[in-house]
Amino acid sequence: MEKGDTSMAEEQQKTEETFSAHHLTIPQGLTQNEFDELKESITEFHTYRVNTGQCKSLLARRVHAPLDSVWSVVRCFDKPQTYKHFIKSCAVEEGFNVTAGRTRDVNVISGLPAATSTERLDILDDDRHVTGFTIIGGEHRLRNYRSVTTVHGFEREGKIWSVVLESYVVDVPEGNTEGDTRLFADTVVKLNLQKLAAVTEGLAREGDGRSQVM
Repeated sequence: MEKGDTSMAEEQQKTEETFSAHHLTIPQGLTQNEFDELKESITEFHTYRVNTGQCKSLLARRVHAPLDSVWSVVRCFDKPQTYKHFIKSCAVEEGFNVTAGRTRDVNVISGLPAATSTERLDILDDDRHVTGFTIIGGEHRLRNYRSVTTVHGFEREGKIWSVVLESYVVDVPEGNTEGDTRLFADTVVKLNLQKLAAVTEGLAREGDGRSQVM
């Protein structure tokens, strides 16, 4: 291949690939101060290489519960139904432990354009409160779906709360638009984050420090 041909191919690859820029726009529901504090984490954990035919998004949820309470639920890769809607059951292999590379088989409730989903845990960092997974199989339309969730603790004037960030990148199914795909995926993520807030805020109210929680 001639040198000129190589350069043209490389240039075409560049035009077909972009990187998400979630750190430039405040997600709905966050204050400017929260966003400013989270920008570094957004850049580090929620930046994706996005190919032609894919869409991406970043969503945020403020949770009136301490970080430890929220993280204790988010980290349970083998029990996503604890805070995720639309899951009928989740199965993992015997002797399962929550480490990167492990998989889960999720059965989805009827009425959605999906039946099953096989998902691989990509990262679980208990120190930095980061987890993420990729859908690697199953009967569904979310091909090459990859997601990262991070949990961040805040404390101001004696008040304690958390912010959960969840981002994803996914293929746009044939016959669908990028907008349709993002609307569907965003809706599911938002509902899951709402349920996460309800579950963990309930845990916080039952725990000791209820007067400290924002």
